[in-house]
Amino acid sequence: MKRLFPLCFAALALSAAAEEIDCVTTTWKLVGANHRICVYAYDDPKIPGVTCHVSQARTGGVKGSLGLAEDPSQFSLACRQVGPIALPAKLPADEVVFTEDTSLLFKETKIHRFLDRKRNVLVYLAISRRIIEGAPANAISTVPIQPWPAP
Repeated sequence: MKRLFPLCFAALALSAAAEEIDCVTTTWKLVGANHRICVYAYDDPKIPGVTCHVSQARTGGVKGSLGLAEDPSQFSLACRQVGPIALPAKLPADEVVFTEDTSLLFKETKIHRFLDRKRNVLVYLAISRRIIEGAPANAISTVPIQPWPAP
């Protein structure tokens, strides 16, 4: 079943929704949902022409089914140019473009966007954060800004 997940953004950031592409089961559970890996797509809210795909581990079982489980900090990130890119005049040097809670209270996954002006490249960094103790899990993807052929 495909669904749209609303995502919370930091203050003043644009809102967006990640679209669930599909999931695969990694561990079958007798009771509750299976453990799985899900792939989500989201379009950068300020940079039309860029889409990122994120795969994330999702905890199943009874706690996972009730939304009480903490998802592991296991994910990957791939961002690509999918159309013409026009950068806004005042693009922040570092901006959170996507955030999602991965536990009931204490854990989140964030994707930051940086602009490497010297190389004309957008850099996306995904990190998993625990509010109390931090977490080193991260992934990176780059999008070279290229001319886009007219249709």
